[in-house]
Amino acid sequence: MKAKSKAQQKAAGAALSAKRGETPKKDLKGASKEMVNSMSEKDLEEMASTKRDSLPAKKD
Repeated sequence: MKAKSKAQQKAAGAALSAKRGETPKKDLKGASKEMVNSMSEKDLEEMASTKRDSLPAKKD
């Protein structure tokens, strides 16, 4: 699944980092905190790798 906004892409990147153990889960906030528990590493990787050029800053 591809990210629908830059904010979603950024949150997915933070969640992916925590899921891999690169950053502590306690440092996550908001959507990334929910994503780390509800999404697989593969899904997070796909969402975090979405190109940001054509994405809006936030989803309406």
